[in-house]
Amino acid sequence: MPRPRKPRCVQGGPMANIFKPRGIPTTELEEVVLPVEGLEALRFSDLEKLDQETAAIRMKVSRQTFGRVLAQARGVVAEALVTGKMIRIQGGSYTLAGIGNRSCQGRCRKEE
Repeated sequence: MPRPRKPRCVQGGPMANIFKPRGIPTTELEEVVLPVEGLEALRFSDLEKLDQETAAIRMKVSRQTFGRVLAQARGVVAEALVTGKMIRIQGGSYTLAGIGNRSCQGRCRKEE
C-alpha cells in the first residue's frame, strides 16, 4: 500500500479554473486537468523565477517532489497548447495557506 500523499501548501486558488482555445465551444473540446499544486509550482518556477529548493520550501515539500509536480504541470500545459485542448484547474493534494491553517504555517526546513 502506498504512503498517503502529503498535502502541498498553496498560497491561493486559481483566478480562473478553465482555459480553452478561442472560438471552439467547450462541448467540442477535449480537456486536460492541471492540479492546483501544479499551477502553484508553475507560478513559483516560471512566474516568480524561484529556484526549486526555495519553491519546495514554500510549498512544504521536498525538492524532488517539487520537481516532479512541476514536470507534470508543464507536461499538462504543453499537451493542451500543442493539441488544442481545454485546461481545467482542479483537484490535487493541497492545503490553502491562511489563518488557522497549521499545515502551512512555519517552515518544514530551514531556508539557507
